[in-house]
Amino acid sequence: DELLKGCKRPEDLLGDAGLMKELKIRLMERMLGAELTAHLGYEAGDEPPPEQTNRRNGVATKRVKGSDGEVPLSVPRDREGSFEPELVKKGQTRIDGIDDKIIGLYAAGLSVRDIQAHLEELYGLRVSPDLISRVTDAVLDEVREWQHRALDRMYPIVIFDALRVKIRDADSRMVKNKAVYIALGVTREGDREVLGLWIADNEGAKFWLSVMNELRNRGVQDILIAVVDGLKGFPEAITVAFPETTVQTCIVQLIRHSMNFCSWKDRKAVAADLRPIYEAPTAEEAARQLDAFEKKWAGKYPSIAPAWRRAWAEVTPFYAFSAAIRKIIYTTNAVESLNRVLRKTLKTKGSFPTEEAATKLIFLAIRNFEKGGRAVREWVAARNQLAIMFAGRFDA
Repeated sequence: DELLKGCKRPEDLLGDAGLMKELKIRLMERMLGAELTAHLGYEAGDEPPPEQTNRRNGVATKRVKGSDGEVPLSVPRDREGSFEPELVKKGQTRIDGIDDKIIGLYAAGLSVRDIQAHLEELYGLRVSPDLISRVTDAVLDEVREWQHRALDRMYPIVIFDALRVKIRDADSRMVKNKAVYIALGVTREGDREVLGLWIADNEGAKFWLSVMNELRNRGVQDILIAVVDGLKGFPEAITVAFPETTVQTCIVQLIRHSMNFCSWKDRKAVAADLRPIYEAPTAEEAARQLDAFEKKWAGKYPSIAPAWRRAWAEVTPFYAFSAAIRKIIYTTNAVESLNRVLRKTLKTKGSFPTEEAATKLIFLAIRNFEKGGRAVREWVAARNQLAIMFAGRFDA
């Protein structure tokens, strides 16, 4: 709180001599002090055991480099010189990664109050919730830069997915379920890349066209296959912005939607009878299997087959793809692994006070997801098939 008093302008928080930089230095010095306490076995200000000859011996100032540039750091010493800190080792001149400790706690899903308690318990550093919020707000600049970065010219596959989060509405002050839409692209090299995220109250053709135009403005000229989740107005918006794109309904989501109509005792049987539809070798065979499914189940569950028929124009492209491409689209491993990271991060949150607060945390979760490995499994076989199917576009 004492640090916060002098912050009147953005540079007071984020500048070369700003609060965030000072906070990081103090946090590191607290951690170094905690390491020395563990080494000596007694707290600062206490008397050491009578039989112990080694004790505290002031501090030494060293200059180390991090993402904030070169900073002075007070490193505690012991009389015998046996103290070897782990945080900043002897002879170490760089502290890469230390700057992200506070942000890392936030990215792990800890609330501001949790972070406050964590810093005080482990490092004896007392900071106010307002200060922590202002530190994590610095992430928003990175979010804006990320959301407007240039993208590849072509993506072989882009999967569009949605999750629901509770956010307090700025106008009504009521907590609402809002949709967070995420575009997960697969690059020519087979790497997963989150292209962007968007929060909206109601989706429709106008909203989706604005998303498509944003992708175009950021450099995307072609998408070979777009996988969508039956989102209203989305196929039309994709076709307007990317006329050559093949729009494919997400088969997994269509199966899950079908299960919503079933009783628990019938789900296994219904799922087994749907399998011949999406595993059919051709669209014609799939249509015959759908007829057979409807004949068997229409009396008990009349809504399932019509749901497939309504989406049929976006289902049938699936049957032109090879097994390697189908596997990527059907299993949705790429997007499911991202969703697991997001759910794990968001599960501790009841609701968010603002859209910016939700965006901050989701962005940090995405950043952690991309650090964990981005390669799509068995991409080589799919890439070779795509290069043949979309000759002239895949390598353009």
